[in-house]
Amino acid sequence: MGTQKITIEPVTRIEGHAKVTVHLNDGGTVERAYLHVNEFRGFEKFCEGRLYFEMPAITPRICGICPVSHHLAAAKAGDLLAGSPPPRPATLLRELMHMGQIIQSHGMHFFELAGPDLLLGFDADPAVRNVIGLIAANAPLTVQAVNLRKFGQEIIHILGGRRIHPNFALPGGVNKALQAAERDQILRGIDEAVAVVQTALGLMKDWAARNMEDVNKFAVFPSGYFGLVTPQTSLELYHGDIRLIDSAGQQLERFSAQNYLDVVAEHVENWSYLKFPYYKKLGWPGGVYRVGPLGRLNVAEQIDTPLANEELKLFKALNNGKPVENTLYYHYARLIEALFAVERARLLLDDPDILSTEILNTRKNPVPEAVGVIEAPRGTLLHHYKVDENGRLLRVNLIVSTGHNNWAMSNAVDSVAKTYVKGPDVREGMLNRVEAAIRAYDPCLSCSTHAVGQMPIEVELLDPQGNLLQTLRRD
Repeated sequence: MGTQKITIEPVTRIEGHAKVTVHLNDGGTVERAYLHVNEFRGFEKFCEGRLYFEMPAITPRICGICPVSHHLAAAKAGDLLAGSPPPRPATLLRELMHMGQIIQSHGMHFFELAGPDLLLGFDADPAVRNVIGLIAANAPLTVQAVNLRKFGQEIIHILGGRRIHPNFALPGGVNKALQAAERDQILRGIDEAVAVVQTALGLMKDWAARNMEDVNKFAVFPSGYFGLVTPQTSLELYHGDIRLIDSAGQQLERFSAQNYLDVVAEHVENWSYLKFPYYKKLGWPGGVYRVGPLGRLNVAEQIDTPLANEELKLFKALNNGKPVENTLYYHYARLIEALFAVERARLLLDDPDILSTEILNTRKNPVPEAVGVIEAPRGTLLHHYKVDENGRLLRVNLIVSTGHNNWAMSNAVDSVAKTYVKGPDVREGMLNRVEAAIRAYDPCLSCSTHAVGQMPIEVELLDPQGNLLQTLRRD
């Protein structure tokens, strides 16, 4: 049987290095598809020996897409290790920076990464199925999308002095107070940001209504769901307990991140460097779960901002109050969270304490071990540090959002391939749907494997004997 190799541009719309192998039987149907994450994992090891208070500056270098998440998770672990809880104004400022991260990341994902598939079509010519194609199709909307990301980045810049790899949070607080003029500058952008997110929500709901057949067969499967909640079980992105529910919506656990090892274990497969976390009590694979926007909205019972809460009610109604299982609704959930983040930013900026100069707790009561937790845009992020008596790191364990979703992404790839890929004539649009199954989770593979590398994705089609039929590569 012959071999064909096809190279397709542009660079695929995920962050990190992965490939997909699709195994076809003699009849040309898919027997199994695999997502292979094949980057080297090393960040945890070379952090050993560093001082824990350096970690808010070191760990953002894991990734330029969500450096704020690592920055703040490391600082939160440092707060606990130092025994220095931050003053309330410092916590408000950190959360404001986090809202900037959520806004820019979610906005970028919907418009620039997922948008070409949704707004131009899965089967559109790859030459135009990208941001340039979006500009040609709707230039004013694309400019609004860019400005939404710019708004989130500007919040990070004002607080941290940089749009990526900020210098802001440290154990016990933050290193810079917010000025009144800076607060007012951010406030001036709130209304426009709300309007753009609402426009995106309208586009998403309209697309879903017109493509309900795809929504209902594109990687729809049960799982558990996992994410932070407030004491009232509202959506929480900065602090709180972790709530885990099953596929029926029943609570399995509600626990502090400090105790995550009592709840979560990690499984290993020989075809991926990325581990597969699961709920210990149900074992592997019965205890698999999903994190990120879909997971967080499924575990939350309400949202504490009015516009986002009204959207959540509509979201909950999609499955009559039970967990929403459709992978493509990750995009819908992501936009609801973006709306919450903009509304929450306004509330934080209106809080009188936001301009306080009481931003650092210098008292110390050190402990040898702690876990920092935050909801990164892609899901729950855990930084677990153990230190010696001098504050040097003895062990570092990072469970990153994309790692939690590894099983779900792999299952989505397999499901979509079996639904849409039909041989022997395999068209590009079929394989783009397989990639779109990965994109729905907005993976950050450099985060998940804590590596630095290139960003190609490769899809291979194999016959039952393992012979290569076709390769699609994006470098």
